[in-house]
Amino acid sequence: MLPKKGDSPKEGATSEDASVRLTFVKNLSKTAETVGPDRFRDEIIPEVKALLDDDDDILLALADELGKDEYETYLGGAQHNHLLLSILESLAKVEETGVRDKAVASLSKISHRIPQESCEQHFVELVLRLSESDWFSPRSSACGLISVAYPRASPASQTKLLLSFKRSCEDPTPIVRRSAATALKKIVPLLDKASLLQLVESFKALSVDDQDSVRLLSIENCVAFAEKLSEEEKNSVVKPVVLACGSDKSWRVRYMVASCFTQLVDSLGRQITQTDLVPVFVKLLKDTEAEVRTAASSKVSGVSKLLQKDTVIKDILPCARALATDDSSAVRASLDVMGLAPLFGKDGTNEHLLELFLQLLKDETPEVRLNIIGKLSEVTQVLGLDQLSQHLLPAIMELAEDRQWRVRSSILEYIPLLADQLGAEFFNEKLSVLCVSCLNDCVFSIRESATVILKRIAAVFGVAWAKQYVVPKIVEQSKHRNYLYRTITLTMVSSLADVFPSSEIQSDLLPFVYTLATDPIPNIRINAAKTLNQLIPKLETSYVLSDIIPFLTDKLLTDKDRDVLYFANVALQNARKKQ
Repeated sequence: MLPKKGDSPKEGATSEDASVRLTFVKNLSKTAETVGPDRFRDEIIPEVKALLDDDDDILLALADELGKDEYETYLGGAQHNHLLLSILESLAKVEETGVRDKAVASLSKISHRIPQESCEQHFVELVLRLSESDWFSPRSSACGLISVAYPRASPASQTKLLLSFKRSCEDPTPIVRRSAATALKKIVPLLDKASLLQLVESFKALSVDDQDSVRLLSIENCVAFAEKLSEEEKNSVVKPVVLACGSDKSWRVRYMVASCFTQLVDSLGRQITQTDLVPVFVKLLKDTEAEVRTAASSKVSGVSKLLQKDTVIKDILPCARALATDDSSAVRASLDVMGLAPLFGKDGTNEHLLELFLQLLKDETPEVRLNIIGKLSEVTQVLGLDQLSQHLLPAIMELAEDRQWRVRSSILEYIPLLADQLGAEFFNEKLSVLCVSCLNDCVFSIRESATVILKRIAAVFGVAWAKQYVVPKIVEQSKHRNYLYRTITLTMVSSLADVFPSSEIQSDLLPFVYTLATDPIPNIRINAAKTLNQLIPKLETSYVLSDIIPFLTDKLLTDKDRDVLYFANVALQNARKKQ
């Protein structure tokens, strides 16, 4: 509750009811706006400090609230931002991880608003105090703030910050070392070469930590170091860590290596990847843990782009073929091999990859097929129409009738891409019937998607194509005995109207709306009224005045269903705007 006239704005902070205190915290910005800067600094801030021993949910809300940008205004200017720092410093010391993390995030935001001349005194010293604490929780928080404080610190303070961070990397408490390992990748880009080399031993120590939760964080740090070091230093510093983590006894560490492998090869470069990292990647693709194989299989194309074609054929493809029949459907679904087609070219794709693609397209698990379908464009650009027609189109046609509606939906989404690539003649021969038939699918989502897809194809092939292939289907659909299928006719009309000129909307599409406006099912008449309302802005003014308004007045506005009457009135009001 906000303070009312005559009430003390501090009452919520001193309430014995925790829910009232929580509400006070969540409404703190509104209270600040109400009382003004002076009273907020003098009266409210002391009461907020009294909440620092409160329940964790209140402390969490407070840590989040104080990070908002508007508090600079509520305090009376940037020169008062430091008043929030002491509160957040206390919150950064609590044992509850969520509170500390939120306090660190808020401190990071506020630090950028502190004037440079007072940053050293108020913020950098705060970070140093946290890092030198006897208790583990403030030391952990300090790790997340060093990268924020370092660029704005004096040279002397930068040295202190770097030394405190090195101590954190060797801290006896695992949670502090984990925080240091997390923060290292943010600190490395800020350092000059001499300072960076001071952290090499800390980086190595974290990579062999006895806690796997610390070791797994070393992988992202490998990328950060590799981007700053020379080729020789990459070989001596980063490569040994990658090799060790790639065969770590903990599957979580190996999983992290697999997840980051594309970034690793990009940062370490082609030479190290080709000579030293391929065996590591192959080992990960064959890992005993399905989670590791899943992560590694999703990187096949990304890693292969940095390898010689012969290496991919010799080392990577055999693993990919084995993964295509892996016992885990998650592994098969994540296997990324479609991106290999541009690397192999047309002949190489036919020889080495096509069979693998077809195998995955026919996999029994929908997610596997969906993964391949979503990336088919990479293959069709390489193979061309002849190969597509001969090998992939039969599989696409089969999937379009898959019992899983999500598979059918994905195939439908892919058809406009095919239309653009195949051209009208080839598309009409092979896929037009398939696409139009989706208007009769038993799943509404497919029927609705089909209307959007057909509009996109009509935009590619033109109105003449739509009149020849789609309008006849609308005629058939409008007479369907099931009202749900008749309803989709109106959706199709609305979609095509976006690509039809006004004259042809009037001559070819509106007759269906007029017919269905007299349908015995009220829901269809309602949708007819809605469709007319959508079409009116696209029609010629003369036609609206001579045909639409009389039709609404004589037909729909005499309907007995009140919902039909409502939407007919909405359409009529829209039509009269044309007068």
